[in-house]
Amino acid sequence: MWTNFFRGSFGVPLVMTGVMFAAITVGVYAKNEPMAMHAHGPSDQAGSALAEEQPFLKQNDTAMQKMMAGMAVEPTGDVDRDFVNMMVPHHQGAIDMAVLELRYGTSPRLKALAQEIVVTQQQEIAAMKLAVGEPIPPSHASPVLPSESHTHSNP
Repeated sequence: MWTNFFRGSFGVPLVMTGVMFAAITVGVYAKNEPMAMHAHGPSDQAGSALAEEQPFLKQNDTAMQKMMAGMAVEPTGDVDRDFVNMMVPHHQGAIDMAVLELRYGTSPRLKALAQEIVVTQQQEIAAMKLAVGEPIPPSHASPVLPSESHTHSNP
């Protein structure tokens, strides 16, 4: 049974969520343990890399705080609705973090994965909302892509 579950439509997003959670946990640990990042002693290059990473780290921290606050919902007495009310901010947090990878990341593989995360998490948000009778949220262009208004003239 579990083998089919992980091969099914929930398996890949579940595994991706676990991988993201592990990466975030390691990142938070490293952020809170400065010596862990400088085991071989500080260097100018490491300091420069950390300085360049600050916008990403700050925006990622903001996304995480927003996600955690959003998941702290007051129970409604409807388990299904409460589940959706907690999962939507969780999925939006994944989208926000993936957008930051698209904006600041350099790995083509991770950027492709981040784009896939944006798409699949948006689809899952829509599916969850529909399942409890809520309207589908409006679709928005990716915030990392240039606005079409800059490339095309509007009649």
